Amino acid sequence: MKKLLSFVIIFTLVFCINVSAGEGITVSSECDISDVDVPIETATENTVIGQKLDIKAKSVILMEAKTGKILYEDNADERLAPASITKIMPLLLIIEALERGDISLETVIYASEHACSMGGSQIWLEPGEGMTVDELLKATVIASANDACVALGEAIAGSEEGFVALMNQRAKELGMNNTNFVNAKGLDAEGHVTSAHDVAVMSSELIKHELIKKYSTVWMDSLRDGKSELVNTNKLLKYYDGMDGLKTGYTSKAGHNLTA
Repeated sequence: MKKLLSFVIIFTLVFCINVSAGEGITVSSECDISDVDVPIETATENTVIGQKLDIKAKSVILMEAKTGKILYEDNADERLAPASITKIMPLLLIIEALERGDISLETVIYASEHACSMGGSQIWLEPGEGMTVDELLKATVIASANDACVALGEAIAGSEEGFVALMNQRAKELGMNNTNFVNAKGLDAEGHVTSAHDVAVMSSELIKHELIKKYSTVWMDSLRDGKSELVNTNKLLKYYDGMDGLKTGYTSKAGHNLTA
């Protein structure tokens, strides 16, 4: 019987991870998630606590989301480059703004030249192009679009710099003591760091808001009347039963990161 618990599991520099709240953790050293059909190694809740697991990740934490209880951790406080799991904080701030009524899902945001210049993962916004908050959230969560994320941040704070200040302020409020954000999208930058523990904290805060699952559970979607296809960067959504998010990240400096 599956336990009705919510877990947040964070891996950095990891190759392939399978997570099940009911069955514990299963880990594979294969790089291609699509090849994973049967767990190679399993660990129940009882065997996880207080034991060292053979997990091929530089930093890892398994946290019970509602209580904050840590079930497993290894090197969870080291400050590391987070890549696009940075976007958990912008998503939290945007959803909190939605719930305050500062913006709505139907609010149209017009892309600035700065937002369109991000590079990396993007939906190729053009300066002045308008998209709703709903569409930009879809692009940010599913496709990890840097331009969409920055456009959302600018709509809240007027500039990416102002939005980053809000991100750091919220991080302090949540007790994320090993975190410092330099940008909103997660591209490598000097001093842009967080830890597995801090990512678990902000992820736990984000999944308190059911709206995030409207986007994080979607494998494929589209924008611009079907002309722009979105495919989720989290392949576990397709290949692992029960996966409902949350965010992947990759840069050459950060390696492969996952919060789920």
